[in-house]
Amino acid sequence: MIAAIYPVRSLLLSIFMLMAGSGFLATLISLRLERAGSGTMAIGIVATAYFGGLIVGSLRAADVVRRVGHIRAFAAFVALLSASTLSYALLTHPLFWMVLRLIDGVCVAGVFVCLESWLNDRAEPQMRGSVLAAYMVALYSGQAIGQLLLGASGSLPAIPFQIASILISLSIIPLCLTRSSAPAPVEASAFSIRSLLIASPLGAGGAVATGLMLGAFYGLAAVHVRRLGLDLAETARFMMIVILGGVALQWPLGRLSDRHDRRRVIVGCFTVAATVSVALALSQDGMLLMALGALFGGLSFALYPLCVAHCNDRLLETERVAASGRLVLLYSIGAALGPLLGATFMTAAGTGGLFLFIALCAGLAMMIGLWRQSASEPVPDNYQQDFQIMPRTTPMASLLDPNSADETPPEGQTT
Repeated sequence: MIAAIYPVRSLLLSIFMLMAGSGFLATLISLRLERAGSGTMAIGIVATAYFGGLIVGSLRAADVVRRVGHIRAFAAFVALLSASTLSYALLTHPLFWMVLRLIDGVCVAGVFVCLESWLNDRAEPQMRGSVLAAYMVALYSGQAIGQLLLGASGSLPAIPFQIASILISLSIIPLCLTRSSAPAPVEASAFSIRSLLIASPLGAGGAVATGLMLGAFYGLAAVHVRRLGLDLAETARFMMIVILGGVALQWPLGRLSDRHDRRRVIVGCFTVAATVSVALALSQDGMLLMALGALFGGLSFALYPLCVAHCNDRLLETERVAASGRLVLLYSIGAALGPLLGATFMTAAGTGGLFLFIALCAGLAMMIGLWRQSASEPVPDNYQQDFQIMPRTTPMASLLDPNSADETPPEGQTT
């Protein structure tokens, strides 16, 4: 493991620092807007702008990297992200913050494109699994630890934004000082969403549903628990526990899906996630919220890599990287719509409407899974690839999948 991550240690340190600085901004911004008197819909629109920026960035960032190179592109994205983060302290207005969140999304997508393609270039084939695992640890641990900065303001509201900007700016140092040369940009072959839907309706639909669920959660969950009476420290703890729960359950659920029809595991996760979401909508006890949050994170974070693995079971090796780009796009579209729809439910049904909306999304995905189980046979065991934890970032991360050279399924196997 150490031998695998040593050549990419500077890249892992960069992503950890960047996520520690930027990973808590969604929570902070939602809480600040709510405290300033902004309505639920306004908060949802600002959250949607970030995921809209991710979509734009994931589609265009590779062109920037191709023109100027990885290091220059990374430096430009980080500098703009740092400046945008400081700008939140200038004016508290939903429209102004919506523009800033759009910029944030574009920059974060650009950073992920740079780092993930670089990691792929530096990872030895036999070490890809270890590198991807280390990348996931750096990403999620940075995001989780960053939640603790929510209470850093004291009597000075600008301090969390300043700390975030400092961490984001410092994240450029390890990468700029690395002695390893930057890779050539990776060209992915085309793969249409229609082809993905034909190959795996459950995988594609599950990616959209997961985006709707997590987009709504990241945009509005902090507002929900604050309205239930949790203080700032408890809100930060709740968000951190959800993220850590997501890390904890991905591997065991993935191993379970390797041993059984993966569709059953996906359906089971959506079913339990819907049940837990209803419980979260009804619960007002702080300790119960923490326990349910950990379980929700474990299930919801596992759903995207499970859907990716299910799609890969049904695709040719040469199609997987391009298909991963479509899956990221479908997830991002869902994540962009999630805060708006979640805010609509909260406006209509009260604060608990957020998790009722999430439960509805999970329930609809569960029904798609039950339909596909009855409509087609499972992939034979010898064609089902091993599960691999995957981030919901860019298609570049799929290149780190050590299963990319697995056997391909027989023609005509679709679900």
